[in-house]
Amino acid sequence: MGVFALLASLVVLAVAPGQAAASNQLQAGLYDEASTLFASDTQGFDTLQELGIDVLRLNLYWDRVASTRPANGADPADPAYDWSLYDRAVDLSKARNIKLLLSIIATPGWANGGKGAKFAPTKMSDLQTFARAAATRYSGTYVPAGAAAALGQVVWWGAWNEPNAPNFLQPQSRKVGNRYVFVSPGIYAKICNAIYAGVHAAGAANGVGETVACGATNPRGKLRGNGNRDSVSPLLFLQGMKAAGARFDVYSHQPYSPTRHLAPNERTASKTVIPLGNINTLIRELTRLYGRQMKLWITEYGYQTNPPDPLFGVSWTTQANYLRQAFAIARKNPRIDMMLWFLLRDEPSLGGWQSGLLTRTGQKKPAFNVFRLLPRG
Repeated sequence: MGVFALLASLVVLAVAPGQAAASNQLQAGLYDEASTLFASDTQGFDTLQELGIDVLRLNLYWDRVASTRPANGADPADPAYDWSLYDRAVDLSKARNIKLLLSIIATPGWANGGKGAKFAPTKMSDLQTFARAAATRYSGTYVPAGAAAALGQVVWWGAWNEPNAPNFLQPQSRKVGNRYVFVSPGIYAKICNAIYAGVHAAGAANGVGETVACGATNPRGKLRGNGNRDSVSPLLFLQGMKAAGARFDVYSHQPYSPTRHLAPNERTASKTVIPLGNINTLIRELTRLYGRQMKLWITEYGYQTNPPDPLFGVSWTTQANYLRQAFAIARKNPRIDMMLWFLLRDEPSLGGWQSGLLTRTGQKKPAFNVFRLLPRG
């Protein structure tokens, strides 16, 4: 769809009927790796259990698990694979009744000619076989060599992170003649389909019904490329995915507010941003392209706080109020099945993210107890 057609569709979408009826169930959780996946102790997992979260999202770094090319990429026992980091996370989560969402990301150098983790693999079959190996290992039926019991089960899978932004997927655009053309939606559709096919092949072989989410889109982007750190607006990206034949079970989006001053329930008039207040605009486009049965997961959301960040942070009280409001919005929407807050503990550097429910030193912000007392089920 061209830019003018997109703008016209946005006008129609803005006046379409809103969502009715409340969601039957909302999976509430966090996206956090520093306190869980990469931590040397179990304190982060213990804190998540105290919070009573339903789900923890982690990235499954393909380049970390498979630093060298496996001889049989679909076999989780191939000696090129190192699953130790994820075996631990799966076991610790299972012991605390926390479900995992594993998002496959980051291409190893051997799979794309050394271009870097942000570039797609040269052959999507390499990614598909890796996804199959991962889903087989965490099917709940796989017993590693020498183990006495099967590893825990993961049924929720994701494909990449914010592929409409150059921070995570490149290239976003290419110059054709005297203009730039967005190419990332088509590239990402192939990534999505490879992960979808690999995960579901493992599910069919092991009698497991997995769900694969594609999208995980950044809330902001451009309508036209100019070669200067191009990104793609979420609606345009979704349309490009559809045109390229992307297949998935559920769509995911990360509807951060463009400024700290925009509350979760506030809309923006911008045609290039989809924050939480505009989420029904995205849902209506998702319905147009994929039907009313297609659900939405919010796989990342949060507000930074001041202290410690005086530039981008809101007060601790405001963060707590916004958290409560955001999860209430998601719970009332019948199309939203999952909402994840980013993150558990503030990052050490002010250049990082300060949206944690805990300070860097572990002090509980008011948002911690608000999250702990969120309705469940």
